[in-house]
Amino acid sequence: MLIEIRWHGRGGQGVVSVSRLLADAALIDGKYAQAFPEFGPERLGAPILGFTRISDEPIDVHSQIYRPHYVVVLDPTLLKTINVFEGLIENGSAVINTDKSPEEIKQEFSIEKFNVYTINATKIALEILGRPIYNTAMLGALVKASNLVSLESVREVTLKRFKGEVGEKNVAVINKAYEELEAS
Repeated sequence: MLIEIRWHGRGGQGVVSVSRLLADAALIDGKYAQAFPEFGPERLGAPILGFTRISDEPIDVHSQIYRPHYVVVLDPTLLKTINVFEGLIENGSAVINTDKSPEEIKQEFSIEKFNVYTINATKIALEILGRPIYNTAMLGALVKASNLVSLESVREVTLKRFKGEVGEKNVAVINKAYEELEAS
């Protein structure tokens, strides 16, 4: 089955990197994968999209993702500026970086038909990395919410991408987000 993920963030938050990390983890797990951004004249801080497709079969689709199974929102300020839920399939899932509960998000945005998962990824990143770089926390949360790839493959690609202490700390961020994810 082809599963499609749309990532929402801002320029500089690691949307492109995290979409590729997920695809690389899928490849390690023996699946087919694509990862690509939507690029325009965006600048640091401008809203951007990243996309990941994962399948057990070769992927023949080469377009943007319009009907995702999952949306991952790295920057919670985007919830009030764009419709991040647009096109999300019925019973699809949203994984959101926020200090609010899934129930609060469902009520605030009237999205009862979706599964909502929340994680305070910013807090986790600040605790472990000392900086608000939360893309890997959102990856850990998505892995827990979706079970699309193994946590071990995510750890492996993260250590390959980020060397030494930076890699170890990012794995710690992934692990903590995986453990702390809240579901509706």
